[in-house]
Amino acid sequence: MNRSQVIEQLPGLRRYARVLTGDAWAADDLVQDTLERACSKWLLWRTGSDLRAWLFTLMHNLYLNQRRALPALPPLDIDEVQDQLQGARAPSDDALDLERCLQRLPADQRAVLLLVAMEDMSYEDTARILSIPVGTVMSRLSRARMRLRVLMDREPTSGTAPAVPAAQAGAVTGTTPALRRLK
Repeated sequence: MNRSQVIEQLPGLRRYARVLTGDAWAADDLVQDTLERACSKWLLWRTGSDLRAWLFTLMHNLYLNQRRALPALPPLDIDEVQDQLQGARAPSDDALDLERCLQRLPADQRAVLLLVAMEDMSYEDTARILSIPVGTVMSRLSRARMRLRVLMDREPTSGTAPAVPAAQAGAVTGTTPALRRLK
């Protein structure tokens, strides 16, 4: 492993860390921790194997370890914080951006979606990185895509017709609902 090979992987590592953590500072820390771990464990990398997959595996495992180390949040009483809650969205402010929608996905689905769709990794590489079977990768990817479609699809703001979830909208009209273009 040489320095230029690792440098080539930095943009992908940063993208993946950014969406995993939802915070630029935490993402940079995660990338740095990943690179430190890679430097200390570089003898474990087999020459000729996929460096990219190895680095993403290190990052994913570090991320899971960091999440496990966080203290559990105490239960929240809605009556105590009702004055701090945001009101309904204005009609012009009802479009969610992609990053916020990705953060609303479960972590296991988000990780699979990011590796396959954003980092263009094969199902096999993704399964190896996340230490799950290939069938689980395909299942999580399907659920993540469906959930993301629902999150990205806006409900109608006027009229009396009830809102139909995006997953059912395709069945009703016979077409697949398109994702909304982001601002």
